[in-house]
Amino acid sequence: MSDRLARGEPVISVDTKKKELIGCFKNNGKTWCPKGEPTEVKVHDFIEEGGRANPYGVYDIGADKGWVSVGTDHDTAAFAVQTIRRWWHVVGSQAYPNAEGLLITADGGGSNGSRVRLWELELQGFADEIGIPIRVCHYPPGTSKWNKIEHRLFSFITMNWRGEPLISHEVILNLLANTKTRNGLSVKAEMDKREYPKGIKVPDDEFAAINMVKDDFHGDWNFSIRPRGYL
Repeated sequence: MSDRLARGEPVISVDTKKKELIGCFKNNGKTWCPKGEPTEVKVHDFIEEGGRANPYGVYDIGADKGWVSVGTDHDTAAFAVQTIRRWWHVVGSQAYPNAEGLLITADGGGSNGSRVRLWELELQGFADEIGIPIRVCHYPPGTSKWNKIEHRLFSFITMNWRGEPLISHEVILNLLANTKTRNGLSVKAEMDKREYPKGIKVPDDEFAAINMVKDDFHGDWNFSIRPRGYL
């Protein structure tokens, strides 16, 4: 990772933040209110018309910048890769116009898990699209807190919206976009209202056609996916 950062190559950390219910529900933490005018919230958390929000984040380690897509459907591998794709086309490709590769660090489970075939197939499509290799390094089980997005992005988002009922997707987007630190962290956020069905199976022949090069050390966690036809 450090050698890529030194060369000015893009290195990102990705993960899904805790899913949130949309509505006037208690949000942990404290915030300032006029004396005697606390914000009233409901006693029980049940899914209402507002549904859920799935915040999937991309943290640019070298630039100290965050991107969060707030999904309204399922948190799937297709949603994860679409978030990375949106970050790349809106931010990444402009910040790294001469990039020779993209390094992604991720947890070993969830929508970007090391055993999720759809994650690898979607990354193949993304690599074909941008024309550069994508290297993926998964953290071992039990070490997800080492993932930099957790303490460099998600922790500040949590502090920023502590005590604030997440009553709508618009409120979530505003709170995400207003997350900043004195060290320069800034966040871009957008809604993703696409549908991402669960339970999609990747056939063996499609999986075998992925242009994947596995590392000698734990190739199930660490591998590169090259564009098809890449030399």
